[in-house]
Amino acid sequence: MKIISRLIFFKVLRWKITGNTDFSNNSVKKAVVIAAPHTSWHDFYIGVLARSATNIKAKFIAKKELFFFPINIILKILGGVPVDRSTKQNKVDQIADMFIGKNEFRIALSPEGTRQRVEKFKTGFYYIAKKANVPIIMFTLNFKSKEILISKPFYTTDDVAMDFSYIESFFDGVEGKVKELSFYKK
Repeated sequence: MKIISRLIFFKVLRWKITGNTDFSNNSVKKAVVIAAPHTSWHDFYIGVLARSATNIKAKFIAKKELFFFPINIILKILGGVPVDRSTKQNKVDQIADMFIGKNEFRIALSPEGTRQRVEKFKTGFYYIAKKANVPIIMFTLNFKSKEILISKPFYTTDDVAMDFSYIESFFDGVEGKVKELSFYKK
């Protein structure tokens, strides 16, 4: 699978990966991985191909309603983890608790929480990382240059505003598949 993914990602689609390529060696065993901008359904397969091509083991969350036969088999093979959005349990706590007792666990999320244009990222991914005491790894999905830039691990501090300024700056101006929905920091 890795060979086929590499062939499609690097040779056929002609994408490249730069930045913290040590992460692709799985040196960070637990992390919240955020990928942006999320502007199209194309982001999903680009992310799955990049993950497979670099051998990065990361899960993604999806609402539990999507996990029905036979789709559940495909979602689980691709790394999907169902989340029950109907419970009263806080979603940040529910996802942060997934890290407990695991030697290796990475969860990939969209910081925008939507495919629409946003001016600020949602905060859930940040508080998941903070509660689970794991770093945030940032991945750009730059369709203009066909490049994924991977950040070094970023650990949250007690200055939320400064942390978000840094995180949002990493993605500022990166062009998604649908350019007008891309993230631009104000």
